[in-house]
Amino acid sequence: MSGRSYFKFSNILRRLQINYDSILPEEITSSDRRLILTTMNESSKIPSNLVLLDYEFNYHPTIIRAKIVEKLQSGINNNSLVIGIDPGNRIGLSIFYYEKEIESSIYTSTDDLVLHIVKILVGINAQRKIVKIGNGNMKIALHIVNSLNLRFCSHFELEFVDERKTSLKIKNFNKRGERDKISARYITQREGYRHLVLPLSRIG
Repeated sequence: MSGRSYFKFSNILRRLQINYDSILPEEITSSDRRLILTTMNESSKIPSNLVLLDYEFNYHPTIIRAKIVEKLQSGINNNSLVIGIDPGNRIGLSIFYYEKEIESSIYTSTDDLVLHIVKILVGINAQRKIVKIGNGNMKIALHIVNSLNLRFCSHFELEFVDERKTSLKIKNFNKRGERDKISARYITQREGYRHLVLPLSRIG
């Protein structure tokens, strides 16, 4: 493997806080259940289907984490993509894929949030894409939904979730930002009234 590809892999894995081992192709067997990161040139030497190539690491870290989870969880868990949003002055975001949380973050700009969510919806392959939004601030929630509908040219499922069922569990968690992220995480786990949002290009 080239030094450039190795640096790319190691740099991104450190950013994602994922531990890794450096091994040679001849040390890998067909029964090896580790995920192998390699280049196209060396992939033919790998006797395993659990392989990600260096060009697949040219994406946003959340999408890379999703690719890793997909390789390791495929056939085990449901591959739905669930995005939880806690709207407010600080917007909490939690993203689950194959029932694993792949991002927990905070946004202060709805435009930046929407651009990021569109990137995630486009970049991650899932049978169902569900956006769940807390109903604590419906003005911001509706702005997010309308902006998503304008920018994302495909359908997704939408739920407005009763935040009262989430805020009780975290009312004493006062650390700046963490409360919003935890609330978004709880929102992904709650059920609300679900309906399909169609892209404006399809409904005129």
